[in-house]
Parts: sequence; structure tokens; C-alpha cells
Amino acid sequence: MQSISYIIQGGIPIHGRISCMGAKNLATKAMVAALLSSDQTVLRGMPNIGDVEITKELLMSAGVKVDWRQDINIMHIDATKITEHEASLPDTKTNRVPILLLSILLHRLGKAIVPTVGGDHIGQRNVDYHVEAIRKFGAEVNKKGNKYIAESKGRLKAAHIELPYPSVGATETCLFLSVLAEGTSIINNIALEPEIIELITMLRSMGAIIFLSGNRELIVQGVEKLSGTNFFLAGDRIEAASWASLACASNGEIEVSGIRPDLLGNFLPHFNKIGGGFKFLKDDSIVFFRKENLKSTEIETDVYPGFSTDWQQPFATILTQANGISVIHETVHEKRFGYLDILNKLGAKTETVSSCLGSVKCRYRGQDHLHSALIHGPTKLKSISSPLITPDLRAGLAYLIAAVLAEGETRLDVAEQIERGYGNLLEKLKNTNIKLKRIEN
Repeated sequence: MQSISYIIQGGIPIHGRISCMGAKNLATKAMVAALLSSDQTVLRGMPNIGDVEITKELLMSAGVKVDWRQDINIMHIDATKITEHEASLPDTKTNRVPILLLSILLHRLGKAIVPTVGGDHIGQRNVDYHVEAIRKFGAEVNKKGNKYIAESKGRLKAAHIELPYPSVGATETCLFLSVLAEGTSIINNIALEPEIIELITMLRSMGAIIFLSGNRELIVQGVEKLSGTNFFLAGDRIEAASWASLACASNGEIEVSGIRPDLLGNFLPHFNKIGGGFKFLKDDSIVFFRKENLKSTEIETDVYPGFSTDWQQPFATILTQANGISVIHETVHEKRFGYLDILNKLGAKTETVSSCLGSVKCRYRGQDHLHSALIHGPTKLKSISSPLITPDLRAGLAYLIAAVLAEGETRLDVAEQIERGYGNLLEKLKNTNIKLKRIEN
């Protein structure tokens, strides 16, 4: 994979317009869902990002035909014939889609071999929930070396499952298993993120019979086959919150289009609370800015409808400019604060502790993970001479915002990590005044 670097000249408020892509956390899962049908599916609003390209190659390795019109953000997926039960992944360790393919290939071919999953290095993100669910639906699955191998004898059977934690990925696996399984499945303690609800809508449009009841419960009546669909992806709520954070942190003003306000949920009240402001221009366009001097706050990440774990990194960069001591309690991933070390090198004052600094029930209590952070502000950020190495997608966006705040020139290396979820930033930010240069190494 080609290495990308960004050079940012910081120290100015950012103004302009940015258009959100279709949601990254929905796009790749919708591509996989399309394989549940032997018809053709059209996905509209597909984001031009690295993870979609990786998933495309993964699907094509199994014999799926994928026609991606990047100029108009439309993808045609022809899963009429899936010829290979073994899917291979390009040279990357940052994509977690392969584990979801196990369910699809079991339905289509009765056996499946996929590479072990990757993903950003932000914690264990164990796949045991996926494996156990597959077994409860009647298939055998084992790990051999760097591959998962699964096999079923005939059609999968419905199951009743209680997820130990409302994991997004495990919920997706259970959806994919249950829609074509024989009988009625009940899945409890599911994730309710907007991307999950959108995925359920897509599966319903394909003919799936899925009921969503109270208390995080899914009731799925399996059908014998699903049809193709024509589906439009919702805008990316993580991306929208990222640009809102950039506007507020830099004391600028950015119009973000392509996002429904309801998808931003608990981001907006926290944004209001610290001194951020926003105005709705139309159904899918919001202007973000700083309305007053920034104030410190307390944030706890949580599963939806809580404050998203993917919102906290860009939000933390705002808090480096807020008056007082802010607290962030990370309850979703145990190793999500590594990026703060780099912010400190740029002049921020942060520290991490293993205590649970909040009231949300936390599965990391007493486990010595540094999963709470204190951010002292406001601090003046300044560039440093050495490049910043981007460790993962969301930390990379925090580095970008920090580089915009820092006086002087900052270089971000391994920026392809950022492009996995945001695309080519030179193109993405062309209608703003950001001073950014993109280098292909």
C-alpha cells in the first residue's frame, strides 16, 4: 500500500464547506450484506475511502463482481455466483470485515475460510462473540494459524442468543446468520447504533423479516432467500462530528452537508455545553462554529445512544483549548488514549489514569487500563520538527486538528490511515482555507 504524508501549516481558524460521505461504518457492512442475495444490488452514496477499496478486493477474491463508480459514488455488486469459499485480504491489518464474511459464505456455500481480523490498535476487540454465535446457529468454526475455518451441514438453524456486550460487529454477525436461518431467532443485548438500524432497513428491503423490540432485542424470522436491493447510505456521523470539532477548536466556521442532524445525537448537547454552536441550514446541512469561550466538561463514551467512542478523539482536541480541567472516561475500548502523548508533545497538558472517572458502568473497572483522561486547558499548541506517525484512523484525525491549531508546520506520516475513513483530505477540504499539502511517498 502506498504511503501518504500530510504537511499542515497551522495557526489559522478554518472556514469553508465540507460534504460528508456515506457512513464508513455502514458502507463496508452493506457491501457484505449484498452477498446474502444471489441477485444484483446497487449501493448509492458510497464513500471513496480506503476501507471500501479493501472490502471490494475481499469480495472479489470470493468471485463477486464489483463495479464501483467512484465519480458518482455508486457501486454495483453482482453476487449471482460466489465461486470461492475462501476469501483473501489485501496487504493490510486494519480491516475487520472478514469475520462478517463467515456467515455469508456459510449460507451460500456451506463452508468458509477467511483471514483473521485486523483493525485499529485500540484494544482487544475480541471476536469470540462472533465465533460463539456461528456455533449456536449450527456451524463448526475453528481458528487455524491466521485463518478462521467454518463449515455447516445443510441450512443454518435459528438460535436464541444473549450477547455479553452490545457489540456492533457481533450484532451484525447475528443479523447475517439469522435472516436466512431456518426458524425464528431472538438476539438480546444488541447494538443500536444508527448504522445497525440502517443495515436492518437494507436487509428488510431485501426481504428479511426483522422485528426490533424494546430492551435491545431482535426477533428475526428466517426466510429461504433474499433479493437484491437499491439502497442509499446515510451520511457519516463520525465524519460530521470531526469537522464540527475542527471548526470549534480552531475558532472557525464550517458548513457540513450530507448529514442528518438526528444522527449526531448526544454529540450536539456536549458540543453546546462546552461553547460550540451550530445552525441548521436545511435538512442535511449544518454550520458549526465556536459561540463563546470554551468551558471544560466531563464526557463518558458508551454504546449508542451514548457519546460515541469515535467522537472522543477530535473532541479531546477541542478540550485542549477549553478553560479548566476536562475528564473523558472511555468505556468502549481500553486502549484509546495513546494519541494524547502526541498532543502533549505539541503543547497539550493531559494525563491518563486507570480509575473510572465517571458513573457509566464500565467493564474495565479494576483492570489497570489507562482508560480515563484529564485534559488541562487552555494550552497553546506548537509544531515540532519530527513527523507525527499516524497510529490509527481516529487518532489520525485528532492529530490533523491539533496540527491545524499548532503554530508552524506539522508533518503527518502514514496518513493513509486517515484516508481509510475520510478519503483524500486534499480533495475533501478543497473548499476550506486549510493549508494542507498531500505527498505520496
